[in-house]
Amino acid sequence: MALVMGIMMCGLLLTVQLNEDVADYVWALKQGESREVMAGWNSDPKSKDSLLERIEAEAAKRRIAPVDARLDRIWKAIPGYNGLEVDVERTYQLMKASPPDAQIRYIYKEIPPRVQLSDLGVHPIYRGNPDKPMVALMINVAWGNEYLEPMLNILDKENVKATFFLDGSWLKKNADAARNIQAHGHEMSNHAYSHPDMSKLDRQAAYNQIAKTEKLLQSTLQVTNRWFAPPSGDYNGMTVKVAAEQGLRTVLWTLDTVDWQHPPAWAVINKIKNRVTAGSLILMHPTDSSSQALEGMIRAIKQKGLSLGTVSDTLSSDRVPLVEAGL
Repeated sequence: MALVMGIMMCGLLLTVQLNEDVADYVWALKQGESREVMAGWNSDPKSKDSLLERIEAEAAKRRIAPVDARLDRIWKAIPGYNGLEVDVERTYQLMKASPPDAQIRYIYKEIPPRVQLSDLGVHPIYRGNPDKPMVALMINVAWGNEYLEPMLNILDKENVKATFFLDGSWLKKNADAARNIQAHGHEMSNHAYSHPDMSKLDRQAAYNQIAKTEKLLQSTLQVTNRWFAPPSGDYNGMTVKVAAEQGLRTVLWTLDTVDWQHPPAWAVINKIKNRVTAGSLILMHPTDSSSQALEGMIRAIKQKGLSLGTVSDTLSSDRVPLVEAGL
């Protein structure tokens, strides 16, 4: 009799527990949690393992290795480029409650290179990594304001951010114009103070040329700058070192519009169209030639499948955003 009573009590307890579970399930359905609850009720460790195995197998195929920064005989310091891989755990967590036949939506994470630009030491930079499909416009400003506003309007229209390298003496006289450039969202950087040939200066004079402009950038525009572009591309090893002492990397260009010679706009556009490649840094000034050519240049660059960013964007190891379907 006691045995029978025990069995009956166990059955009763099991029934109560089942009823409580069903009640919880019904409550969850009313709260809009049916998908998660169904996944919990129908959970099958084997099916989860199968999903994980599918993600891991595909992750191995989709992995893109990072590219180390390196020194090149011609281009000097070349930045690295992050790799890309599937974040297996986050992808699994995203997909584990989905139907077994659902297409997997992969979540990615970047893999930094083993060797970074900062590991290469003090060297000038002429270009970004050729594996990174991005280009930067370097606009050096030391004189003339006539073409600034038209160029800013074109950059706005094309949704492009450039890096403006400002001569310190120009900045001191044209603070409002500089603030206007900054208000359009462009990067502001250092182009020395009085446009000298840096290689002809002694160490203290070279240091002061950079320091005076850096102080103005900070006091006038409140920027934390990273780059120094030597006027006319003239520099020596000492120039690079005194810039580095002030936390700046010396950057030059890959392609020169030579717009100070006032070539026709079509010639500038054709030059860029024919020569631009991933990682190019394109030098220009606020001149009539560049103002007239700018829109055509930007469109020629985009037609090659290249993005446009600031110098900081282009020289970083960060990947250019990709659409998953394109991988």
